[in-house]
Amino acid sequence: MEHVPALDEDLKKTLGPATAKVLAEQLGLHTALDLLHHYPRRYAERGELTSLAELADQIDEHVTVVAQVADARVLTFNGGRGKRLEVTITDGSGRLQLVFFGAGVHKPHKELLPGSRAMFAGKVSRFNHKLQLAHPAYEPLGADASDRDAATAFANQLIPIYPACAKLESWKIAKCVDAVLPSAQEAVDPLPPALREGRGLVPLTEALLKIHRPATKADIEDARQRLKWDEAFVLQVALARRRHADAQLPAVPRRPAPGGLLDAFDAKLPFTLTEGQRKVSTEIFDDLATSHPMHRLLQGEVGSGKTMVALRAMLAVVDSGGQAAMLAPTEVLAQQHHRSVVEMMGELAEGGMLGGSDQGTKVVLLTGSMGMPARRQALLDLVTGEAGIVIGTHALIEDKVQFHDLGLVVVDEQHRFGVEQRDALRSKGKQPPHLLVMTATPIPRTVAMTVFGDLETSVLDQLPAGRSPIATHVVPAKDKPHFLARAWERVREEVEKGHQAYVVCPRIGDGEDDPKNAKKKAAAADDPDRRPPLAVLEVAEQLARGPLAGLSVEVLHGRMDPADKDDVMRRFTAGEVKVLVATTVIEVGVNVPNSTVMVIMDADRFGVSQLHQLRGRVGRGSAPGLCLLVSEMHEASPARARLAAVAATLDGFELSRIDLEQRREGDVLGQAQSGVRSSLRMLAVIEDEEVIAQAREEATRVVAEDPALERLPGLRTALDALLDTEREQYLEKG
Repeated sequence: MEHVPALDEDLKKTLGPATAKVLAEQLGLHTALDLLHHYPRRYAERGELTSLAELADQIDEHVTVVAQVADARVLTFNGGRGKRLEVTITDGSGRLQLVFFGAGVHKPHKELLPGSRAMFAGKVSRFNHKLQLAHPAYEPLGADASDRDAATAFANQLIPIYPACAKLESWKIAKCVDAVLPSAQEAVDPLPPALREGRGLVPLTEALLKIHRPATKADIEDARQRLKWDEAFVLQVALARRRHADAQLPAVPRRPAPGGLLDAFDAKLPFTLTEGQRKVSTEIFDDLATSHPMHRLLQGEVGSGKTMVALRAMLAVVDSGGQAAMLAPTEVLAQQHHRSVVEMMGELAEGGMLGGSDQGTKVVLLTGSMGMPARRQALLDLVTGEAGIVIGTHALIEDKVQFHDLGLVVVDEQHRFGVEQRDALRSKGKQPPHLLVMTATPIPRTVAMTVFGDLETSVLDQLPAGRSPIATHVVPAKDKPHFLARAWERVREEVEKGHQAYVVCPRIGDGEDDPKNAKKKAAAADDPDRRPPLAVLEVAEQLARGPLAGLSVEVLHGRMDPADKDDVMRRFTAGEVKVLVATTVIEVGVNVPNSTVMVIMDADRFGVSQLHQLRGRVGRGSAPGLCLLVSEMHEASPARARLAAVAATLDGFELSRIDLEQRREGDVLGQAQSGVRSSLRMLAVIEDEEVIAQAREEATRVVAEDPALERLPGLRTALDALLDTEREQYLEKG
């Protein structure tokens, strides 16, 4: 009897060490189960010629095409000593040249006859302005059939085209899959039978056979629907179990005292909260009043007033006798938050100090670079409970930091922190503290459900009254240099009106920039041969000597001494510095209402969401904001299309969808998993919104009925595979 490999069997045993090594190193496939979940990217029909017209966008990529030989000729060079076989193939949409050299010309010359058809695999390159594959691997698709029925069956057969690599072509992967396909019979089905039957989904074994060896296009559709459900449901069960477990933890209910600190703060606010801020605050206060920990994601547009909502939550906790900690990703942001919280609170932030309010509390800052005396005092204020609010960086997580009674943790820009860091801070409470996670990067609903599914979500999509619109324009510096000259004139005009400006560059330029990073940036760019990214120090010097001469121009970047950074930010906030040339350290949280114009140099080197974040630093006061995206990229390039999308809308949710569609969720979830490969092979987060929403409902119901999944061993097995120790981080965008 033929050997059927076990699902967890190493591929060496089934395929031999050489092939198994390529599959492991190049494609991350180690077991029969891994290979069964390596799905075809698409399918070619023998009777259908696949498109060569699309290859122009795939230079330097490995491709597999099905095409017919149009002509083949052997050419000689080096006085007849060298031979080259040139084969032209066509598929009706375009033509492509194949080249073979030396002794390698004989076999293809005999096999690739005009009129014959084959699958070809190789790396697309361009030579003499023509697309070509040099020395491609090929598999002839003969069509000798004795009768018409056999010929028709052959012509309509679906050929799976697998994600492949240089050392292993698609059809060789297909042969590997054939070797492990019998073991699909052993696959444990994670979906509860009632769910599967209720949704009309095929069993897992059938889905695996149909995805790899479909007889019809309907087979492919059946298999895809089923496999999407597997991915969505298993992930949603993992998140539902986390929500369920968190709901069982005890927490101290935190209710603000009537006539206390929160009421005093609200009474002195010089403006009215937006309806959105009031609604979200109510959701948060309701959560804080319960006896299990709040887990809430607060996401909102740039400038929607998230900090105000978070501060009111912190004040409510201080009112109830607890302490609140806000964790920020950078020192600049921690200092900025500290400054703005102290300013907003006024004498209420000076509890126990001369001139401070009786109802007040102490607000302390804790960062890694603070001097020893200030640090010692901050630590003492925390352990005694003197300080009700602490704002800090990773320094808050250190062992020596102890709290009197930590009741709330606010994490700003969650995607910058790992799970361990967040949990280390939460573990400093006598009982698990409440948790509020803030992000200024708007996330489409489905991504939030897939990545932050263990958190309840609140959205602030309304801007506070008095906020001004921001006009955004692309400045094509190469095609129209006079546009760039006009940009600097606009900066001068704004400064003359009494306003201030930001100029953002992708690099510092102090000689310490990591050359590896510069290489990576260049490789990631649309054209790797272009100049290095513009640098803060160089641009600041050129502006101060040239178009902005006479204005006070200063720099800000992450490698400056913290005291210098704080000094520059303080003087910029006070209006003494007119133009701040900075890296993306100003991306989040920096709030200078008098800044009205931002010029982003090499804007094509930033992501869509990052550009939206940066733009949100202007137009924060009553004067309208202006954002200029400077780029040397060609008008028809994808990078310029991205910039045009940013210029066309101020809707962060719309931009985040565009960003996600361009980067695909593999990147989004890759970030979430801290480098672990995405387990989403079939599910597309944006396209499959409905499946994700339905899977969340089903998962919540299943976990409520059977939290330990004792009655669903197949589902438990699938969960263990998703949540091995490395993948714990999958569930957090950390």
